[in-house]
Amino acid sequence: MKRYRTLDYPVDEVRRFLEPGPVVLVSSAWKGQRNVMTLGWHTVLAFTPSLLGTMISSGNHSFELIRRSRQCVINLPTVDLLDTVVGIGNCSGAEVDKFERFGLDTTPAHDVEAPLLAQCPASFECRLHDASQVKRHGLFIWEVVKAHVAKVPKRPRTLHYRGDGQFMLSGAEVSRRRLFKPEML
Repeated sequence: MKRYRTLDYPVDEVRRFLEPGPVVLVSSAWKGQRNVMTLGWHTVLAFTPSLLGTMISSGNHSFELIRRSRQCVINLPTVDLLDTVVGIGNCSGAEVDKFERFGLDTTPAHDVEAPLLAQCPASFECRLHDASQVKRHGLFIWEVVKAHVAKVPKRPRTLHYRGDGQFMLSGAEVSRRRLFKPEML
């Protein structure tokens, strides 16, 4: 087994190694306003019910829309939307209609007011499950109440943020099904 020789590293940079998963686009709506934001800080918290955690800064325009409405849609963009994902993250919904600026087609959600993004192969309608950490940490704990997933692509090529404008793309899979023990979940 390979061993690594490590050096001290700035603790404020560790996120470059630990970012939790694919970049997502979070759409929101409240009292006639709507917005979409780029988000990389999220994690799966539970399987049943399906709980997700997102960290949304109070300085973000979407924060109040999401906090007040207590709902959102988490949309999964693919590599073909990379420049759109960056563009959405580089402007404020307080100043521009991001749906119009980036040519995003929306469809109504089934259980929440926030729209689904038609250019994303997966969208997850969420309702706020636990708000206890919102004020202190900007941590929203969501329950996914409805999931919309396209049949194709079966395994979307997703974007993973590494910091400083660098992204990693999902790629080849490696199977260990023969070693998998579902009872350990």
